Amino acid sequence: MTAATHQSIIPLSHTATDLLTPDQVAATLGLSHRTLAAWRSSRRNPLPYVKVGSRVRYRSEDISTWLESRTHSSAVNVRSGK
Repeated sequence: MTAATHQSIIPLSHTATDLLTPDQVAATLGLSHRTLAAWRSSRRNPLPYVKVGSRVRYRSEDISTWLESRTHSSAVNVRSGK
């Protein structure tokens, strides 16, 4: 590697262990990897993914954020007076 090439490398904020395979994400979410593939192709659910060549990976941070965005409360608002 030349000095110029070495200087152009940007440190990554995520490590390789932060990247999950579709099978790992599917198992965690209780889905099939085919469901994840269908979501990617149809853009049905905005679950972010990373494409490196032909490989698909998911960042663990993105999975957590996506899950938080889909969290709903079952609390019922109680009206006063009636």
